[in-house]
Amino acid sequence: MLYQAILNIYMIALVVIGIFSLEAVYLAYKYWQGRKREKSQHSDDFIPQVTVQLPIYNEQYVAQRLIQKVCQLDYPKDKLQIQVLDDSEDITAEICAKEVTRFKEMGYHISLHRRKNREGFKAGALREGLKSASGELIAIFDADFLPPADFLKKTVPLFVDSNVGMVQTRWNHLNEDYSLLTKAQAFGLAGHFIVEQTGRNSAGYFMNFNGTAGVWRKTCIEESGNWQDDTLTEDLDLSYRAQLKGWKFIFLGDVVTPAELPAEINALKSQQYRWTKGAVETARKILPSIWKSNLPLKLKIHSTFHLTNNFVYPFILLLAFLNLPLILIKNHIPESANYFIIFSFFLLSFGGSFLFYALSQKSLYKDWIKRMLLFPIFMSGSMGFSINNTKAVVQGLLNIRTPFIRTPKYKLIGNKGSFSGKKYGISLNKMVVFELLMSIYSCIGLVIAIYYFEIGIIPFMFMFFAGFSLIGYLSIKHHLNLLYRRV
Repeated sequence: MLYQAILNIYMIALVVIGIFSLEAVYLAYKYWQGRKREKSQHSDDFIPQVTVQLPIYNEQYVAQRLIQKVCQLDYPKDKLQIQVLDDSEDITAEICAKEVTRFKEMGYHISLHRRKNREGFKAGALREGLKSASGELIAIFDADFLPPADFLKKTVPLFVDSNVGMVQTRWNHLNEDYSLLTKAQAFGLAGHFIVEQTGRNSAGYFMNFNGTAGVWRKTCIEESGNWQDDTLTEDLDLSYRAQLKGWKFIFLGDVVTPAELPAEINALKSQQYRWTKGAVETARKILPSIWKSNLPLKLKIHSTFHLTNNFVYPFILLLAFLNLPLILIKNHIPESANYFIIFSFFLLSFGGSFLFYALSQKSLYKDWIKRMLLFPIFMSGSMGFSINNTKAVVQGLLNIRTPFIRTPKYKLIGNKGSFSGKKYGISLNKMVVFELLMSIYSCIGLVIAIYYFEIGIIPFMFMFFAGFSLIGYLSIKHHLNLLYRRV
């Protein structure tokens, strides 16, 4: 019968989401149990040659600031090489050339690298730069990052251990207070860096380089197959290949590198799409090697969870579709009652997510209880992103190739500045139509839930409605803001 099929599909979606939620709870437990955070170290004896790579593409608002900041790193000049890997096609190229010339005249070992094409995108630029990198260690910073002066002095000493292949530092945010959108992003990223990265690292599971604000051992990169461009997440891909080779990774939570969060929703959607699709592509590529390896079963299982955690998005979208018929089934088909008793247990998965993010906020802030008010907003946004990210999951599974689109940055600090009328805006995606349609559909479901006084599902229906509405509305609003001054 149709209603039984709907109930069974709903049950499957809840089970999948529940399993991934249990994995998040387990990581929270490992984080709380050990809270083993690698501490930065200082050494006057170990001062290896370091190459700093700055991959840049059309970043006229932040390129100059980045180069200047990197040249302020507190490290011996004769031991520091700086590579500006500039693939820009606009005025950024002139900005980079001018800054490189200026610092070269000041005695810095800095060079400008320009390719004839963008083959391989960021991975290709890093790979090309590695050919002439003189450093034993390779530090990488994206264009919007501002490494602290003591970054190398705190990270480099950890490489005294010859087994260490990569050290990742924690991100902080220059513009967290810019808007509710940036606050929600910071909230989510705190969960990743504090609980996920620390938990995995403490438990001895595979973790990942986050693409920037980290340091690699050059031989680790080369022996692990170098940077490859067959996925959109070259950082995650190389991370797993390196750890499969036996290299040790360290997450350094007490070294913080600030950067800019996307303040424009279409740029954020593009970034989320790239991260989601790239993770799925990496899972397709790497999981067979993991399961064929001699790694302990526990490590294989947790690596699988790590690489496939974006699979929850299609199931979240399924719930959004099925919530409305579920309410009607419950109130018109009495024999379905047993299903709903079972469904109620899966509310615990929501509690698991709450615990995960509460731990990260408690670790970072004294006013963490107040900050947890962002949790329902963050969850609503995650639900609203389910259409965008489900598309990424499906295309990743089908191996549909798409270009690497970098996230535009506008030099926004605190709550100052604006992206209105500036270059690099991401085009409005057709997915916005489906987001608005799902907003209307969720609103109808919410009204029906209120009519039947379904107390248990009303909060979730409201979050789906709020999530789809907000994402759809901001997509159009921010797109118009970017166009406003260009017309």
